Amino acid sequence: MIERTIERLLFASRWLLAPVYLGLSMALITLGIKFFEELYHSLSRVLELSESDVVLSLLALVDLSLVASLIVMVMFSGYENFVSKIDMAGGEGDKLGWLGKLDAGTLKLKVAASIVAISSIHLLRAFMNAEQIANDKLMWYVIIHLTFVVSAVMLGLLDRMTFKRLRAEG
Repeated sequence: MIERTIERLLFASRWLLAPVYLGLSMALITLGIKFFEELYHSLSRVLELSESDVVLSLLALVDLSLVASLIVMVMFSGYENFVSKIDMAGGEGDKLGWLGKLDAGTLKLKVAASIVAISSIHLLRAFMNAEQIANDKLMWYVIIHLTFVVSAVMLGLLDRMTFKRLRAEG
C-alpha cells in the first residue's frame, strides 16, 4: 500500500515539468520579439549597410531561428517523453512529423547538433569581424566551438554504442 502510494505520487510528479515546458513557450515569444526587432533594424538600414554587415545581420536572424527551433523541439518532445502524449484532435495536418519519434537519446543528439550549428554561426560572425577582435579571443571562440563539436560527436558515439549493445541483447 505504501509502495503503491509512493509510485503514484512519483508518477504524478511528472506534471511538475508541464509549467517548465509552458515557460519555454514564453521564452519562444521573447525570442520571436527579438527576431522581428533584428529584422526591422536590418530592413530599415539595408541600403546603408555594407555587404558584410548584411550577412552578419542575416546570420543573426538564422541564429535566432535555430534557437527557436531548438526550443520547440525540446518543448514538444520533452513534454511528450516525460509528461503526456500530445493528442492533436485537428488531424494529420496539425501533427508534427517528428513528434513521438524523438526519445531522450535522440533529443540529446539533436540538441547537441543544434548547439554546434549555433556555435558555428557565432564563430562565422566572429571571423567576419576578425579585424576588430583580438587573436586570443578568436582562439578561445574556436576552442569553445571545437569543444561543442567533440562533445556532440562523443554523444553520438556513446548513443551508437549503447544502441548496438541493446540490440545485441534484445
